[in-house]
Amino acid sequence: MIYFDNGATTYPKPQSVINAVNNAMRLYAANPGRSGHSMSIKAAEKVFECRQNAAKLFNSKTPENVIFTNNCTMALNTVIKGVLNNGDHAVISSLEHNAVVRPLEFLKNKGVDYSVADFVFGDDEATIDNFRKAIRDNTRLVICTHASNVFGVTLPVERIAALCRIYGILFCTDAAQTAGVIDYDLQNSSIDFLCTAGHKSLYGPMGTGLLIINSDNIPESLIQGGTGSQSANRAQPELLPDKFESGTPNLSGICGLNEGIKFVIKRTPQKLLKDEIYLAARLYDNLSRINGVILYTQRPDVQRFVPVISFNIEGMDSEETAQILNNRYNIATRAGLHCAPLAHNFFNTENTGTVRAVMSAFTTVQNVDYFSACVRKISALKKY
Repeated sequence: MIYFDNGATTYPKPQSVINAVNNAMRLYAANPGRSGHSMSIKAAEKVFECRQNAAKLFNSKTPENVIFTNNCTMALNTVIKGVLNNGDHAVISSLEHNAVVRPLEFLKNKGVDYSVADFVFGDDEATIDNFRKAIRDNTRLVICTHASNVFGVTLPVERIAALCRIYGILFCTDAAQTAGVIDYDLQNSSIDFLCTAGHKSLYGPMGTGLLIINSDNIPESLIQGGTGSQSANRAQPELLPDKFESGTPNLSGICGLNEGIKFVIKRTPQKLLKDEIYLAARLYDNLSRINGVILYTQRPDVQRFVPVISFNIEGMDSEETAQILNNRYNIATRAGLHCAPLAHNFFNTENTGTVRAVMSAFTTVQNVDYFSACVRKISALKKY
């Protein structure tokens, strides 16, 4: 299969990730932090090693502030529901994923309100000013995706975070599409909470995610229960990361994620982004020369995009295009609304959806050119 569905989860995974998952099941499949025998200790060491490598990649001040979650959605829910209370107000961008919108809609019943600040492509000043105008006296939290999962455009999150710091407002970024291809330096950042998936551009297994806390303001935990620590205390421990990691962790997933993070550290986010944007720009150029293909953004570059291309073929439903690509040409894409109706509303594609192609470290020039040729064949079947 020619795989372009990397925005949902990357495939293939590095061989080191596959080996790590297998080794975790064979060599140290004991419960980490729950027992004192040698296999349990070895498992705990592997978990901590992943925490250390994540802290290194994002330059977090301490590995203990790296929290393992099941996915980016769980990390975002932890922040949103752990920070906001009755009477609080939040601000989000006009490109947010349902992982942000739905928790906020849920909290409306609990007295929480939110506003949407419009993104202005190519004008960071206007975007930041829209966030400034959306802030109220009771604004407690701003949540902003770093890059649209549908259209690949990036937002000036560091500057929005700095604005929030001036106003004394907490800032959370959804880094699901940027962690691994954009460099983060949390010790020199105003980002308070970074949420991301482990299975996308960090190349870990599905069922892994990260919440990195870069603030002294600690959210409440979503769940409470066994942590392997302070067992005599009926209250949930307050120390990190235990406060947020109740229950048996996903050891094999964390071991795989550790190798995925090491893969990114070795390649570097800067190099990965440069290579993948080159491929995304090549795909964009190829598609722009095909009669009937609709593109929704400008040509991608490393300053304003991650390697995501959304398009449609005139007169065809996005789902139909993706189905033909899959059934006839063995190409994996994603079509529809991509769990981000706000972004589609912004780009006026809420009625059609889009076909999305996302590059990874394993995408090749040959893949891009084959994809383009197949789209050309599909488009040629239509009459204009």
